[in-house]
Amino acid sequence: MYIAHTIADLRTHLAQFKHPAFVPTMGNLHAGHLALIKQAKPLGDVTVSSIFVNRLQFAPHEDFDTYPRTFQADCDKLSEAGCDVLFAPTEKELYPEPQTFKISPPPEVADILEGHFRPGFFVGVSTVVMKLFTCVFSEAEGKRTALFGKKDYQQLMVLKRMVQQFALPIDVIGGETQRADDGLALSSRNGYLSAEERAEAVQLSLALKQLAKNYRLNANNVTALEAEAMSLLTARGWQPDYLTVRRRADLQPPQVGFSMGGQSSDPLVVLGAAKLGKTRLIDNLEF
Repeated sequence: MYIAHTIADLRTHLAQFKHPAFVPTMGNLHAGHLALIKQAKPLGDVTVSSIFVNRLQFAPHEDFDTYPRTFQADCDKLSEAGCDVLFAPTEKELYPEPQTFKISPPPEVADILEGHFRPGFFVGVSTVVMKLFTCVFSEAEGKRTALFGKKDYQQLMVLKRMVQQFALPIDVIGGETQRADDGLALSSRNGYLSAEERAEAVQLSLALKQLAKNYRLNANNVTALEAEAMSLLTARGWQPDYLTVRRRADLQPPQVGFSMGGQSSDPLVVLGAAKLGKTRLIDNLEF
């Protein structure tokens, strides 16, 4: 696996290829990231990943300084998974001066759910992804593909819309959420959990499954169903930000229809975010 630490080196090395398939990460890799690498392999003539902990998407009170940096272990995992090229820039390399030019997604997709509880998050994500795209894809001559995990459901939607609105010649593909045997969505932040918290953590996924089931049975009072789901998690010691039913297409609340027992005819997703101890977890389930 070739490791590039500068933009110039990355572009020089990638000039020999035409169809990169790219998986951006912040490192501290788990099986979910590696599944994306394997999914990317047949989609291009070179598989590229990046490791960069992006300060722009962390609020001052969040875990930028303590976010796990496990570079050598990550390199070993990427190489074993079949990654061909790793871009691992320093902060000074990617942001040689303050990044005052930024991508601002529209409020209707960026200021709800995660964006509401993490103000500025999607500005930081969109900005760094746009910059990584220009680094990785600048020498490409044909198909360009980028892959992101569906666990970060709203992020995937924001980035798909960014690519669409800027007419970028990039296919953005979502990879299915990878889960532990008990159903917990894999996350780099799962490592923050104590043994007791880890045993409890699956309750977020179970709460979302129950919310989806309850919605199928009674779609006429989704607000009450969401409140009940929040209350049940709170009673278990969680601090939920949201558990909610939304349309997959735009993450807006479902419109109650006149068929299927009053349920929306739109494809739906349940999404949740909640703190367990000091660790904030997110998950979602399409239904």
